[in-house]
Amino acid sequence: MTGKTVGLSAANWTKSSFSSGGDNCVEVAFADGTTGIRDSKVVQGPVLAVTADAFTAFLGGVKRDELSVIARQGRP
Repeated sequence: MTGKTVGLSAANWTKSSFSSGGDNCVEVAFADGTTGIRDSKVVQGPVLAVTADAFTAFLGGVKRDELSVIARQGRP
């Protein structure tokens, strides 16, 4: 575990307000310019840690529906 993810272990983790409360949720936490993403069912499991800028870019792509275009590339 890197120093950045250790800092995230003490962070406040939050589920999306759009979460239905089912089993397929992720949680995010923010600490020291790092955004942590984890499976809400496995809170002691692995954490994907990205920069705040990378997470902002990802969210922008989701809002602009760019990711569904990427997912369809190469498919009939």
